[in-house]
Amino acid sequence: MHRARKRFGQHFLHDRRVIDNIIDTIAPLPDEHLVEIGPGLGAITFPLLDRIPSFDAVEIDRDAIRHLREASDGRGELRIHEADVLNFDFSTLSTGRKLRLVGNLPYNISTPLLFKLIDQRELFVDMHFMLQKEVVDRMAARAGDDDYGRLSVMLAPWLSVEPLFDIGPGAFRPPPRVTSTFVRLKPHAAPPFVLNDLRKFSSVVAAAFSQRRKTLRNSVKPLLSEEQIIQAGIDPGARAEVISPAGFAALADQIGRVEVDG
Repeated sequence: MHRARKRFGQHFLHDRRVIDNIIDTIAPLPDEHLVEIGPGLGAITFPLLDRIPSFDAVEIDRDAIRHLREASDGRGELRIHEADVLNFDFSTLSTGRKLRLVGNLPYNISTPLLFKLIDQRELFVDMHFMLQKEVVDRMAARAGDDDYGRLSVMLAPWLSVEPLFDIGPGAFRPPPRVTSTFVRLKPHAAPPFVLNDLRKFSSVVAAAFSQRRKTLRNSVKPLLSEEQIIQAGIDPGARAEVISPAGFAALADQIGRVEVDG
């Protein structure tokens, strides 16, 4: 039996009820182009092949790839790409149709992978992932929520985040120490607010949340004066956790004006 490898962050899904729920939620159609990230031993892969004739998968573990190739023989066309997904170029799979992504993402690479996928967002219809519940809570949080933070804000310009259902540790082998959440991510058809400069946006968000208990007049002081915060339509006495993503974009615009005027 294939053993989960810690260095790959592997936890193999085995609960049939959860698997069926995932497949029904994705609701794949035969003419869609699906890509599975980290298929592992095929818990989702083979039920997908029962619904659609072919799809792609990106997997780094050679032993898992060998198992997938043997077990998928005669069950449809599974195109396996041996690669580290953090280095994989999804545009190489483009055939004129946008991609639908699905996967049980290793917790240790989930955040950097999300930002890599954002960079290629124009390729995707949607993404259905199993992620650590704590991460999904932060992704989906809105201004004023306890879980609202830097990740919430940095995803907001690009993706809608819809938590779908939780998955307990017992659904995996070996069981992780945390609860997972199955989440749907969809690239925005149009930006929900104007973002003129991503670098400045990132800088002001990082500064504000690095000292989240401080008011903005103190936390972003190296970037903006109190007057400039007011010009952005933001209360300098507010803390980062109550500022909307659009508010941070307005603050970033003030940084730009300072540089132009100076």
